[in-house]
Amino acid sequence: MMKDHNMAGKRRVLVTGGGGFLGGAIVRLLVARGERVRSLSRGHYPELARLGVEHISGDIADRETVRRACRDVEAVFHTAAKPGVWGPYAAYYQANVQGTLNVIEACKSAGVARLVYTSSPSVIFDGSDMQGVDESAPYPAHFGAHYPATKALAEQAVLSAARNGLAAIALRPHLIWGPGDNHLVPRIIARAARLRRIGSGHNKVDTIYIDNAAWAHVLAEARLRQDVTLSGRVYFISQDDPVPLWDMVDHILTAAGLPPVRKKISPALAAAIGAACETIYGLFRIASEPPMTRFVAREMATAHWFNIDAAKRDLGYSPTISTSEGLQRLSEWLKKEIVAC
Repeated sequence: MMKDHNMAGKRRVLVTGGGGFLGGAIVRLLVARGERVRSLSRGHYPELARLGVEHISGDIADRETVRRACRDVEAVFHTAAKPGVWGPYAAYYQANVQGTLNVIEACKSAGVARLVYTSSPSVIFDGSDMQGVDESAPYPAHFGAHYPATKALAEQAVLSAARNGLAAIALRPHLIWGPGDNHLVPRIIARAARLRRIGSGHNKVDTIYIDNAAWAHVLAEARLRQDVTLSGRVYFISQDDPVPLWDMVDHILTAAGLPPVRKKISPALAAAIGAACETIYGLFRIASEPPMTRFVAREMATAHWFNIDAAKRDLGYSPTISTSEGLQRLSEWLKKEIVAC
């Protein structure tokens, strides 16, 4: 990973969700740069303790916990969120909206200088193809799932706070993957035997390798420190290398030693299956995520890749780990995980 020692320093910084996939990568990068890092997560993470990270255990939705975590820190990287496409709206609101409101309030009361918020490109997804769109794309009139709906509210809260004096930037990484992934890669592997290509399979998507996503966050905070006029802006970040979605799925399966997806279904059939699953799971109050939802069916059948010129221009961002190198690293990690199991 690229380092800029001129941007490093012995400051105290907070990473919410520091025990998670992205948060953990940001923590490791900050520690390597000589920062004093504090993490706020619900669990306990011995690996963070071994790095000398100060850990506060608690829920991001608890205001007092967040206030305590934000005391005496210069910058906050807010990655903690509830992901996924199934579950009650209240749970998503508490984690994604109330949690972010708590972070904003705590930053203001503690005099935190800068906030970097992890948003999502799904906040602008309207169910149709998005090809090369930039940050001017509007929020949709309707959201297909609670996750993008609440992430959009949280992003708007951050941008509102930026207009009212808090130096803040929002980043929109798309499909983060790599060694240590506890969401995207495991889901693909677990469902390998049941996966079906939806549609033509030619729809391109952006992804971002974990180290590149972490670097973009650290870079955004450093650039905001140098130029406060960047406050209030949103940036897409990616590999800058859109790939056919189902090719990427196959690459991940290959890295896991599994065969590619060959069977296909139409987008209409996938949406019908998703609607049926939602009805059944809702009727019987099944808490686990359905095998398909209408939102996922639309995501898997449409193109969504983004223009990252703004991040290149304003943040100096470019991916330092290529997709091919990332896949090689993923394959090596998965082999170790299989041996360990």
